Amino acid sequence: MSDIYESAANSLGLFSSPCLTKVELRLTCKGISDRDALSKPDPCFILKMQSHGQWMEVDRTEVIRSCVNPTYSKVFTLDFYFEEVQRLRFELYDINSSHNGLKEATFLGSVECTLGQIISQRKLSKALLRPGGTVGKAIITITAEELTGNDDYIELSFSARKLDDKDFFSKSDPFLEIYRLNDDATLQLVYRTETVMNNLNPVWKTFKVSLNSLCSGDHERKLQCTVWDWDSNGKHDYIGEFEATFKEMRGAIDGRQVQWPCINPKYKVKKKNYKNSGIVILNQCKIIKMHSFLDYIMGGCQIQFTVAIDFTASNGDPRNSCSLHYIHPYQPNEYLKALVAVGEICQDYDSDKMFPAFGFGARIPPDFKVSHDFAVNFNEENPECAGIQGVVEAYQACLPKLQLYGPTNIAPIIQKVANSASQEVHTKEAMQYFILLILTDGVITDMADTREAIVQASHLPMSVIIVGVGNADFSDMQMLDGDDGILRSPKGEPVLRDIVQFVPFRNFKHASPAALAKSVLAEVPNQVVDYYNSKGIKPKVPSEYQSSRPFGP
Repeated sequence: MSDIYESAANSLGLFSSPCLTKVELRLTCKGISDRDALSKPDPCFILKMQSHGQWMEVDRTEVIRSCVNPTYSKVFTLDFYFEEVQRLRFELYDINSSHNGLKEATFLGSVECTLGQIISQRKLSKALLRPGGTVGKAIITITAEELTGNDDYIELSFSARKLDDKDFFSKSDPFLEIYRLNDDATLQLVYRTETVMNNLNPVWKTFKVSLNSLCSGDHERKLQCTVWDWDSNGKHDYIGEFEATFKEMRGAIDGRQVQWPCINPKYKVKKKNYKNSGIVILNQCKIIKMHSFLDYIMGGCQIQFTVAIDFTASNGDPRNSCSLHYIHPYQPNEYLKALVAVGEICQDYDSDKMFPAFGFGARIPPDFKVSHDFAVNFNEENPECAGIQGVVEAYQACLPKLQLYGPTNIAPIIQKVANSASQEVHTKEAMQYFILLILTDGVITDMADTREAIVQASHLPMSVIIVGVGNADFSDMQMLDGDDGILRSPKGEPVLRDIVQFVPFRNFKHASPAALAKSVLAEVPNQVVDYYNSKGIKPKVPSEYQSSRPFGP
């Protein structure tokens, strides 16, 4: 069996292509047709990227109500690989006002291009293709900007007081837009706040933008800030504006307030005693140092890799060559291929190379009760196997001793790993991050419990990768990505961060193991960084841990 292991391992040429740079994309669209004479569309773009012939959603913009020419505040941040063709698809939807998801949305059209095309042109404009493939009137413009070296983020908290009242029967509904003045004198939308209804003294939610987005790293660059009174028909009333720079904003770093008078130039000319249309206040400015995945790994953070294997009866009798668990003398089954492909990468980031391996859905000796989290080596005290090859050997050795049974419950195994990850939280250090690889042949039967377990795990230093083995209909598994892009527990609690990646193995049947590993692990570095950055946990400096952490060979 070791030669199978070696042949699969040898074909892994993964992560040999380092990310060349990070790129920020911004979208505007002109000329979206009205859905009917009575109402304008509520447009939202979904960005998808092609991965092994499948279009996978990467992110989506906000929904802009009653608007035919939207400029989006949302910034898409993508990794750019020079030597890869990265195909992108921008899909435009008219979102039903009462429901922000895609269930009742109307598909209005799409555009396909490559990331390379956008980067080489800096600004790419294309007509949207309507459903059916005809060219529509709507034009999408995508602007690309490279993130150059400075990955710092800025957290800003704005409020205002005594804004002009633009509404007859109620008070104004203000929102704030911040634009950056580019070198070519054009204005680029950096951020649009939410609308605070019926309030002349609004406090807007704290928001985060990259320093690159805000001012291209130039602290003296002019920023034009405009306050509007929101109207449901999309024709917002102008309240006033002011100019600022990031240098001025930095005055709010140590808790002091920075204030600007909000000026309406027309009123300034017309009205003799005009002072301003209100005061805009920056209550807080925080610079957040963004650390990279490599910073954490080089600071001694270990990836704790755990495997969970589906031993339910639907896999078929392992003695039968049609079974998904059949051990062929020369050809590894899909479980082994997926295990080796993903495990090979993870083991490089784990110094002791010991991996806990669990099974679920089988009756196990000696009393043959059904278990959903048993140790594959039958040693409950120490379920760890030596290296990925140790997991492979324990898997093969346990098969003849089990009775494949059911149902397919994965919540217990997620909770088991979450218990270990929760111990790590108390250290307040970036020392261990947990990855759980679940290999299953069918749709899970404890979906409600699983959603609850994932929502709870999203608060912990862990990620869950689920690989669907065999030819079952896995469409229900997409539920693990909620309809509006957010997974929720049965009680409606949303995940704190996206920690689940699901892929069917059949999409990679004819690709190399590296392709599968790359697809399922691509998100992990960002998930690690998001977790530690959100907790304010910095990576250790290498010298701090080297004396206490021997690295395995």
